[in-house]
Amino acid sequence: MGARLEHLTAGQPIVFGGDRLTVVPEALAAAFVPGDRLLVVQETGDLLHIPASAQAAAADAVTAAAAAFGALSGCADEQITELFERFAERLADDATAMPILDANESDVASAKAAGRSTTRLVLTAKMRADMVAGLRSWAASSLRRDEPIERIEHDAWSVEARRAPLGIVGFVFEGRPNVFADAAGVLRTGNAVVMRIGSDALRTAEAITAEALEPALAATGMPPGAISLVRSPDRAAGWALFDDRRLALAVARGSGEAVRQLGAVARQAGTPVSLHGTGGAWLIAGESADPARLRASVLHSLDRKVCNTLNVCCLPRARPDLVDVFLDALDEAAARRGTKATLHVERASADALPPERVTSEIDRDDLGTEWEWEEAPEISLVVTASVDDAVDAFNTYSPRLAASLVSEDADEHRRFYATIEAPFVGDGFTRWVDGQYALGTPELGLSNWQGGRLLGRGAVLSGSSVFTVRHWARIADPDLHR
Repeated sequence: MGARLEHLTAGQPIVFGGDRLTVVPEALAAAFVPGDRLLVVQETGDLLHIPASAQAAAADAVTAAAAAFGALSGCADEQITELFERFAERLADDATAMPILDANESDVASAKAAGRSTTRLVLTAKMRADMVAGLRSWAASSLRRDEPIERIEHDAWSVEARRAPLGIVGFVFEGRPNVFADAAGVLRTGNAVVMRIGSDALRTAEAITAEALEPALAATGMPPGAISLVRSPDRAAGWALFDDRRLALAVARGSGEAVRQLGAVARQAGTPVSLHGTGGAWLIAGESADPARLRASVLHSLDRKVCNTLNVCCLPRARPDLVDVFLDALDEAAARRGTKATLHVERASADALPPERVTSEIDRDDLGTEWEWEEAPEISLVVTASVDDAVDAFNTYSPRLAASLVSEDADEHRRFYATIEAPFVGDGFTRWVDGQYALGTPELGLSNWQGGRLLGRGAVLSGSSVFTVRHWARIADPDLHR
């Protein structure tokens, strides 16, 4: 088996990728103690330090989930339905929710003191209502763990394909309390879930677990580890979770770089991974675009910053009047937030705007930048020769998530849909891209096509899409043979 790693030395060479070298930095060498783990990411050479406490927190949660998954086969679908109902009832009850709201206030205060964003951290009345609605939709869902999908009849025998649970789903997400309820949806198809939430929201998640989830599990006789929380504020606990080979699926949701790193860890462990990080929608106008429709599409795509917020707008060179329409909508979106917008213009397009409206000039390569803003909308603008030119730019530079075309030409819309490399395509505002809003089902996250297309499911990952297939043969003739 080999000796255990007990210490690291600054400058110590580490091989990665089979033929490349990196070295241990001084800070890592000083922090590493016996019992810790060093995870070498073979794709990048990143050296990830996993303290023993973070490793134990992740392992304990997965062990609880593994035991629960084994016990779930003995639970009735009605118990799962009742769990969602009771979980929702406790979240909706003001008295039960008070400790959760108090914990959330503490999380928000700590995040503000540290200078971090609290835009998605605050457990507002609307967020809480959405969590309750999501849980109740899973309670009302007709989806079940063991359902026939297809039956193939042969002479004297048959084979039936049936939906079956996938296993343990590991889920790492940023400090957004509402995602806690979304992730619980994988239980509907018989899976167990282990969640690691960002440290900013950990107290909120622990309060949700104590006040709403655990009592609901106990009241319904469900195994307590069916929905498990990794109780560690250390981001290394996320790496430890995704490195656990007991996971059937790893789901990461958050900022681009962190998500990419988590994905590399999961792939290295041999675990299928679904990444939900970089987004940024593109809005493209054709020469026949209706100004009022373009204005509304821009305005309603900039209400807040999430992955489907408008990030790049492409206007046709032949319609200079649309520049004023775009600027007016951008100004109103900012005014509604009491701020002033930031506008980055592709260098070759700057001549189409008044100089004072250009915050900065960027190269076309920079159209791939996703602008992260809190209050003041920030967006890129490029003037293109045609819709085809804009599609080419999207396919080359964008994260390939959401694209919308404003055009009065039906043939142009058909060509746009056929050629744009995006899983989400529309003809107006971009903020419809959301599982619960668009499809009426709680969403674990959205996947783009930047890392490749998905097999057999849409880019919305929900509890309804987390399953595997088993085959059941029934042989009527005992003498059947090949």
